[in-house]
Amino acid sequence: MEWGNQTSITEFLLLGLSNQMELRQLVFMLFLWMYLLGVLGSLLIVLAIGSDPHLHNPMYFFLTNLSLVDICLLSTTVPKMLVNIQTHKKSISYAGCLAQTYFIILLGGLDHFLLTAMAYDRYVAICHPLHYTTIMSPRLCTLVVAGSWLVSSLHALIHTLLLTGCFSPGNQTSITEFLLLGLSYRAEQRQLLFVLFLWLYLLGVLGSLLIILAISSDPHLHTPMYFFLTNLSLADICFLYTTVPKMLVNIQTNDKSISYTGCLAQMYFFILFGGLDHFLLTGMA
Repeated sequence: MEWGNQTSITEFLLLGLSNQMELRQLVFMLFLWMYLLGVLGSLLIVLAIGSDPHLHNPMYFFLTNLSLVDICLLSTTVPKMLVNIQTHKKSISYAGCLAQTYFIILLGGLDHFLLTAMAYDRYVAICHPLHYTTIMSPRLCTLVVAGSWLVSSLHALIHTLLLTGCFSPGNQTSITEFLLLGLSYRAEQRQLLFVLFLWLYLLGVLGSLLIILAISSDPHLHTPMYFFLTNLSLADICFLYTTVPKMLVNIQTNDKSISYTGCLAQMYFFILFGGLDHFLLTGMA
Protein backbone atom coordinates (compact mmCIF):
# COMPACT_ATOMS: atom_id res chain seq x y z
CA MET A 1 0.00 0.00 0.00
CA GLU A 2 1.16 3.54 -0.74
CA TRP A 3 0.09 6.79 0.83
CA GLY A 4 -1.43 8.38 -2.26
CA ASN A 5 -3.96 7.76 -5.01
CA GLN A 6 -3.35 4.50 -6.81
CA THR A 7 -4.29 3.49 -10.32
CA SER A 8 -5.67 0.04 -11.11
CA ILE A 9 -3.28 -2.77 -10.08
CA THR A 10 -2.86 -5.48 -12.71
CA GLU A 11 0.69 -6.61 -12.10
CA PHE A 12 3.71 -6.07 -9.85
CA LEU A 13 7.24 -5.31 -11.04
CA LEU A 14 10.02 -7.51 -9.66
CA LEU A 15 13.43 -5.89 -9.11
CA GLY A 16 15.38 -9.07 -9.77
CA LEU A 17 18.89 -9.82 -8.50
CA SER A 18 21.04 -8.29 -11.24
CA ASN A 19 20.78 -6.31 -14.48
CA GLN A 20 24.03 -7.70 -15.89
CA MET A 21 23.56 -10.44 -18.49
CA GLU A 22 26.41 -12.70 -17.30
CA LEU A 23 25.29 -12.45 -13.68
CA ARG A 24 21.68 -13.24 -14.64
CA GLN A 25 22.81 -16.46 -16.32
CA LEU A 26 24.91 -17.37 -13.28
CA VAL A 27 21.95 -16.72 -10.98
CA PHE A 28 19.69 -18.75 -13.29
CA MET A 29 22.01 -21.77 -13.22
CA LEU A 30 22.53 -21.48 -9.45
CA PHE A 31 18.83 -21.42 -8.61
CA LEU A 32 18.01 -24.05 -11.25
CA TRP A 33 20.48 -26.51 -9.71
CA MET A 34 19.31 -25.69 -6.17
CA TYR A 35 15.70 -26.24 -7.24
CA LEU A 36 16.46 -29.53 -9.00
CA LEU A 37 18.54 -30.80 -6.07
CA GLY A 38 15.79 -29.87 -3.62
CA VAL A 39 13.09 -31.60 -5.67
CA LEU A 40 15.28 -34.63 -6.38
CA GLY A 41 16.25 -35.00 -2.71
CA SER A 42 12.61 -34.91 -1.59
CA LEU A 43 11.56 -37.36 -4.33
CA LEU A 44 14.31 -39.80 -3.31
CA ILE A 45 13.05 -39.68 0.29
CA VAL A 46 9.50 -40.43 -0.90
CA LEU A 47 10.66 -43.29 -3.16
CA ALA A 48 12.94 -44.79 -0.49
CA ILE A 49 10.12 -44.82 2.08
CA GLY A 50 7.58 -46.13 -0.41
CA SER A 51 9.84 -48.99 -1.57
CA ASP A 52 10.86 -50.27 1.89
CA PRO A 53 8.06 -51.96 3.92
CA HIS A 54 10.15 -51.54 7.10
CA LEU A 55 9.68 -47.78 6.81
CA HIS A 56 5.88 -47.92 6.65
CA ASN A 57 5.35 -46.45 10.11
CA PRO A 58 3.94 -43.13 11.44
CA MET A 59 7.31 -41.32 11.55
CA TYR A 60 8.08 -42.00 7.89
CA PHE A 61 4.45 -41.38 6.91
CA PHE A 62 4.83 -37.82 8.24
CA LEU A 63 8.25 -37.54 6.58
CA THR A 64 6.76 -38.54 3.21
CA ASN A 65 4.12 -35.85 3.50
CA LEU A 66 6.76 -33.32 4.60
CA SER A 67 8.88 -34.13 1.54
CA LEU A 68 5.89 -33.73 -0.80
CA VAL A 69 5.04 -30.39 0.82
CA ASP A 70 8.65 -29.23 0.38
CA ILE A 71 8.49 -30.07 -3.33
CA CYS A 72 5.29 -28.02 -3.66
CA LEU A 73 6.79 -25.15 -1.65
CA LEU A 74 9.86 -25.03 -3.91
CA SER A 75 7.63 -25.11 -7.00
CA THR A 76 5.54 -22.16 -5.79
CA THR A 77 8.08 -19.42 -6.56
CA VAL A 78 11.30 -20.79 -8.09
CA PRO A 79 9.96 -21.84 -11.56
CA LYS A 80 8.36 -18.40 -12.06
CA MET A 81 11.63 -16.73 -11.04
CA LEU A 82 13.62 -18.90 -13.47
CA VAL A 83 11.23 -18.09 -16.32
CA ASN A 84 11.48 -14.36 -15.54
CA ILE A 85 15.30 -14.52 -15.55
CA GLN A 86 15.37 -16.26 -18.93
CA THR A 87 12.72 -14.09 -20.61
CA HIS A 88 14.04 -10.83 -19.04
CA LYS A 89 10.50 -10.21 -17.82
CA LYS A 90 10.29 -8.47 -14.46
CA SER A 91 6.58 -8.64 -13.70
CA ILE A 92 4.03 -10.91 -12.09
CA SER A 93 0.28 -10.56 -12.49
CA TYR A 94 -1.94 -9.50 -9.60
CA ALA A 95 -3.69 -12.91 -9.61
CA GLY A 96 -0.35 -14.71 -9.85
CA CYS A 97 1.03 -12.80 -6.87
CA LEU A 98 -2.04 -13.66 -4.78
CA ALA A 99 -1.78 -17.32 -5.82
CA GLN A 100 1.90 -17.43 -4.83
CA THR A 101 1.12 -15.78 -1.50
CA TYR A 102 -1.69 -18.25 -0.79
CA PHE A 103 0.42 -21.34 -1.48
CA ILE A 104 3.47 -20.03 0.39
CA ILE A 105 1.36 -19.43 3.53
CA LEU A 106 -0.47 -22.76 3.06
CA LEU A 107 2.62 -24.91 2.55
CA GLY A 108 4.74 -23.02 5.09
CA GLY A 109 2.07 -23.53 7.76
CA LEU A 110 1.69 -27.16 6.75
CA ASP A 111 5.44 -27.65 7.25
CA HIS A 112 5.10 -26.41 10.84
CA PHE A 113 2.15 -28.69 11.61
CA LEU A 114 3.88 -31.76 10.19
CA LEU A 115 7.09 -31.03 12.14
CA THR A 116 4.99 -30.69 15.30
CA ALA A 117 3.28 -34.02 14.51
CA MET A 118 6.70 -35.66 14.05
CA ALA A 119 7.84 -34.24 17.40
CA TYR A 120 4.73 -35.69 19.06
CA ASP A 121 5.36 -39.04 17.36
CA ARG A 122 8.88 -39.17 18.86
CA TYR A 123 7.51 -38.17 22.25
CA VAL A 124 5.04 -41.09 22.20
CA ALA A 125 7.75 -43.50 20.98
CA ILE A 126 10.12 -42.52 23.82
CA CYS A 127 7.68 -42.04 26.71
CA HIS A 128 5.06 -44.68 25.84
CA PRO A 129 6.89 -47.34 23.79
CA LEU A 130 4.51 -50.17 24.79
CA HIS A 131 1.46 -48.21 23.64
CA TYR A 132 3.08 -46.61 20.61
CA THR A 133 1.26 -48.61 17.94
CA THR A 134 -2.04 -48.14 19.74
CA ILE A 135 -1.71 -44.36 20.16
CA MET A 136 -0.13 -43.61 16.76
CA SER A 137 -2.68 -45.59 14.79
CA PRO A 138 -3.01 -45.15 10.99
CA ARG A 139 -6.36 -43.45 11.56
CA LEU A 140 -4.83 -40.85 13.90
CA CYS A 141 -1.93 -40.17 11.52
CA THR A 142 -4.34 -39.65 8.62
CA LEU A 143 -6.52 -37.34 10.72
CA VAL A 144 -3.47 -35.31 11.80
CA VAL A 145 -2.33 -34.80 8.20
CA ALA A 146 -5.87 -34.02 6.98
CA GLY A 147 -6.40 -31.60 9.87
CA SER A 148 -3.08 -29.91 9.10
CA TRP A 149 -4.15 -29.39 5.50
CA LEU A 150 -7.53 -28.00 6.55
CA VAL A 151 -6.18 -25.56 9.16
CA SER A 152 -3.34 -24.41 6.89
CA SER A 153 -5.77 -23.87 3.99
CA LEU A 154 -8.08 -21.74 6.14
CA HIS A 155 -5.12 -19.80 7.54
CA ALA A 156 -3.75 -19.11 4.05
CA LEU A 157 -7.20 -18.19 2.71
CA ILE A 158 -7.82 -15.66 5.48
CA HIS A 159 -4.43 -13.98 4.96
CA THR A 160 -4.89 -13.90 1.18
CA LEU A 161 -8.35 -12.36 1.49
CA LEU A 162 -6.94 -9.74 3.84
CA LEU A 163 -4.23 -9.05 1.28
CA THR A 164 -6.78 -8.60 -1.50
CA GLY A 165 -8.48 -6.00 0.68
CA CYS A 166 -5.17 -4.15 1.10
CA PHE A 167 -4.18 -4.33 -2.57
CA SER A 168 -7.61 -4.28 -4.17
CA PRO A 169 -7.45 -3.10 -7.82
CA GLY A 170 -8.87 0.39 -8.17
CA ASN A 171 -8.33 3.93 -6.88
CA GLN A 172 -7.58 4.34 -3.19
CA THR A 173 -7.49 7.50 -1.12
CA SER A 174 -4.51 8.47 1.00
CA ILE A 175 -4.08 6.41 4.21
CA THR A 176 -2.50 8.19 7.16
CA GLU A 177 -4.18 6.53 10.16
CA PHE A 178 -6.77 3.96 11.19
CA LEU A 179 -9.64 4.53 13.62
CA LEU A 180 -10.08 1.97 16.41
CA LEU A 181 -13.64 1.20 17.50
CA GLY A 182 -12.74 0.49 21.12
CA LEU A 183 -14.82 -1.52 23.59
CA SER A 184 -17.09 1.11 25.13
CA TYR A 185 -18.13 4.78 24.78
CA ARG A 186 -18.99 5.23 28.48
CA ALA A 187 -16.38 6.91 30.66
CA GLU A 188 -16.97 4.70 33.72
CA GLN A 189 -16.71 1.51 31.63
CA ARG A 190 -13.55 2.80 29.95
CA GLN A 191 -11.92 3.27 33.36
CA LEU A 192 -12.98 -0.23 34.40
CA LEU A 193 -11.54 -1.68 31.17
CA PHE A 194 -8.34 0.32 31.63
CA VAL A 195 -7.79 -1.04 35.16
CA LEU A 196 -8.73 -4.59 34.07
CA PHE A 197 -6.37 -4.68 31.08
CA LEU A 198 -3.60 -2.90 33.01
CA TRP A 199 -3.69 -5.59 35.73
CA LEU A 200 -3.85 -8.40 33.17
CA TYR A 201 -0.88 -6.88 31.36
CA LEU A 202 1.16 -6.42 34.56
CA LEU A 203 0.32 -9.94 35.76
CA GLY A 204 1.34 -11.40 32.39
CA VAL A 205 4.65 -9.52 32.34
CA LEU A 206 5.32 -10.25 36.03
CA GLY A 207 4.57 -13.95 35.59
CA SER A 208 6.97 -14.24 32.66
CA LEU A 209 9.68 -12.29 34.52
CA LEU A 210 9.31 -14.55 37.57
CA ILE A 211 9.78 -17.61 35.36
CA ILE A 212 12.96 -16.10 33.88
CA LEU A 213 14.34 -15.14 37.30
CA ALA A 214 13.51 -18.55 38.81
CA ILE A 215 15.26 -20.39 35.97
CA SER A 216 18.34 -18.14 35.96
CA SER A 217 18.76 -18.33 39.75
CA ASP A 218 18.59 -22.12 40.05
CA PRO A 219 21.55 -24.02 38.49
CA HIS A 220 19.46 -27.22 38.43
CA LEU A 221 17.17 -25.60 35.85
CA HIS A 222 19.97 -24.77 33.40
CA THR A 223 18.83 -27.44 30.95
CA PRO A 224 17.66 -27.24 27.31
CA MET A 225 13.97 -27.45 28.29
CA TYR A 226 14.20 -24.46 30.63
CA PHE A 227 16.40 -22.59 28.13
CA PHE A 228 13.51 -22.82 25.67
CA LEU A 229 11.07 -21.83 28.42
CA THR A 230 13.14 -18.71 29.20
CA ASN A 231 13.06 -17.64 25.57
CA LEU A 232 9.33 -18.39 25.41
CA SER A 233 8.73 -16.15 28.43
CA LEU A 234 10.74 -13.34 26.82
CA ALA A 235 8.74 -13.73 23.60
CA ASP A 236 5.51 -13.58 25.61
CA ILE A 237 6.59 -10.32 27.29
CA CYS A 238 7.36 -8.78 23.89
CA PHE A 239 4.09 -10.17 22.49
CA LEU A 240 2.09 -8.46 25.26
CA TYR A 241 4.07 -5.24 24.80
CA THR A 242 3.16 -5.10 21.10
CA THR A 243 -0.50 -4.04 21.46
CA VAL A 244 -1.60 -3.65 25.09
CA PRO A 245 0.30 -0.43 26.04
CA LYS A 246 -1.06 1.36 22.94
CA MET A 247 -4.58 0.21 23.83
CA LEU A 248 -4.19 1.46 27.42
CA VAL A 249 -2.97 4.86 26.19
CA ASN A 250 -5.90 5.11 23.79
CA ILE A 251 -8.38 4.30 26.56
CA GLN A 252 -6.94 6.98 28.86
CA THR A 253 -6.57 9.72 26.24
CA ASN A 254 -9.88 8.95 24.45
CA ASP A 255 -7.83 8.84 21.25
CA LYS A 256 -9.19 6.17 18.91
CA SER A 257 -6.60 6.30 16.17
CA ILE A 258 -3.34 4.62 15.28
CA SER A 259 -0.95 5.86 12.61
CA TYR A 260 -0.36 3.96 9.38
CA THR A 261 3.28 3.31 10.37
CA GLY A 262 2.26 2.31 13.90
CA CYS A 263 -0.28 -0.18 12.56
CA LEU A 264 2.30 -1.77 10.24
CA ALA A 265 4.82 -1.95 13.11
CA GLN A 266 2.24 -3.62 15.36
CA MET A 267 1.36 -6.14 12.65
CA TYR A 268 5.03 -6.94 12.06
CA PHE A 269 5.87 -7.57 15.71
CA PHE A 270 2.55 -9.34 16.37
CA ILE A 271 3.26 -11.86 13.58
CA LEU A 272 6.95 -12.06 14.55
CA PHE A 273 6.39 -12.95 18.22
CA GLY A 274 3.35 -15.11 17.46
CA GLY A 275 5.41 -17.16 15.00
CA LEU A 276 8.33 -17.25 17.43
CA ASP A 277 6.02 -18.74 20.07
CA HIS A 278 5.09 -21.55 17.68
CA PHE A 279 8.71 -22.35 16.82
CA LEU A 280 9.78 -22.36 20.47
CA LEU A 281 6.87 -24.63 21.43
CA THR A 282 7.86 -26.97 18.60
CA GLY A 283 11.45 -26.95 19.89
CA MET A 284 10.20 -27.80 23.39
CA ALA A 285 8.11 -30.65 21.97
